[in-house]
Amino acid sequence: MKKLPLTLATAMVATLLAACSDSTAGGGGSAAAPGSWPDPTAKLDGVTLTVWTAQNSTDTAKSVIKAFTAATGAKVQTVTVPDPYEQGVQTKVATGDKPDLAFWQPTASQLTVLQPATNLQVLDDAPWLDKLDPSVRDITGLLDGKRYGALITTPAVEGVYYNKKVFEQAGITGTPKNFDEMIQVARTLKGKGVTPFYEAGGDRWPTQWWVQVQLADAAKAGFWAKVNKNEEGFESPVVLDAIKKYKSLVDEGLFNSDLKTATFEDQGDALLAGKAAMVIQVNSYLNQLQAKTSGPAELDQKVGFFPISPSGNVGTAIPDQSNALVAFRTGDAKREAAARQFLAYWMGPGYADFVAARGTVSLETAVPTPGNVPKIAVAIHQSLANSVGSFQSLAIANPDLYLNLADMLYGKKTPEQVAKATQTQFAQLAKAQGAAGF
Repeated sequence: MKKLPLTLATAMVATLLAACSDSTAGGGGSAAAPGSWPDPTAKLDGVTLTVWTAQNSTDTAKSVIKAFTAATGAKVQTVTVPDPYEQGVQTKVATGDKPDLAFWQPTASQLTVLQPATNLQVLDDAPWLDKLDPSVRDITGLLDGKRYGALITTPAVEGVYYNKKVFEQAGITGTPKNFDEMIQVARTLKGKGVTPFYEAGGDRWPTQWWVQVQLADAAKAGFWAKVNKNEEGFESPVVLDAIKKYKSLVDEGLFNSDLKTATFEDQGDALLAGKAAMVIQVNSYLNQLQAKTSGPAELDQKVGFFPISPSGNVGTAIPDQSNALVAFRTGDAKREAAARQFLAYWMGPGYADFVAARGTVSLETAVPTPGNVPKIAVAIHQSLANSVGSFQSLAIANPDLYLNLADMLYGKKTPEQVAKATQTQFAQLAKAQGAAGF
């Protein structure tokens, strides 16, 4: 979630745009025609593919690569780009350094910064698309009517993780049906001496989820489309009121007393130990909880999940870079075809073994989810059917809302200043992209 300072991030966007205007930039490769997909197991002797990964996705493709190379004779090299991953990739691509494939957050804002029309292969008519669960097939990876991202695992969802025993001991027999009901449950818990919510302000990036879940209804109604046209913005009452609500809940004392210094790691320990009842987080938190428990049985016994929004139980989807890959246009037609073949193998004959090796929810209706996957992971996946995109998914740029919210927790910014700073950065990024209206 860490990002570069605005001036450098804007400069990168401008550099990528300049490359787009130069017909000799970006390797000069041609995007594959829709339907041009090699046989997944066709021989690729003498071909070497490079895959860029982040530090937390280094081993994700390990089992697939082993099987693919055995089946095809190709070589696949993984290169771990140091954190902050997204900025490292953008810097490399802006200078013309491109891999064959890369793990990438397949949202509108993150696809845009890669200038896909120049740098990425179009994945329309990919042979595995009809196999995907309809609830996730078109949830992400699309920009301007074209598919650039290949989804491999369940997109992250912003929602509420809760300690089942804490709820039970407080006499809470069901999960809240909307945001206001959740706050009433929190007040009940506080009255019984329980810390309702645990925030990790020390790491800053988790702060944004509290505002984003409050924007789910607005997102569904098309709010971010208006923001993209500069008809609305982060200073709108829609966003500002959500920021103010978050601050008011903090001021009311519904969070842990050390929220300014507490970390993401602390969040996992606190919820599992029952030191707090609820945490609003994304799927990386589930990964942490899994690592801190003995197995699916213990995790499912201790922790549950429910999506939340102002009007009901609507989740906010925010795919991250570990959920998808993009294939680059390198100018080498043979390697571009091999990259498509790698994806076709992964999501075709290699997919069942992949989900078994990773212990993850299957995205394909004909491939069963392994029995060792926690029930909570399945519940999170099922919430996607009624989810709406985050602003990273639906907006054309991704400003540092979380940094500004953290400043608010530290007493450095008012809600109005948070909204203003975020909108100013968004407008500058949008202008650098050449978006109309900015």
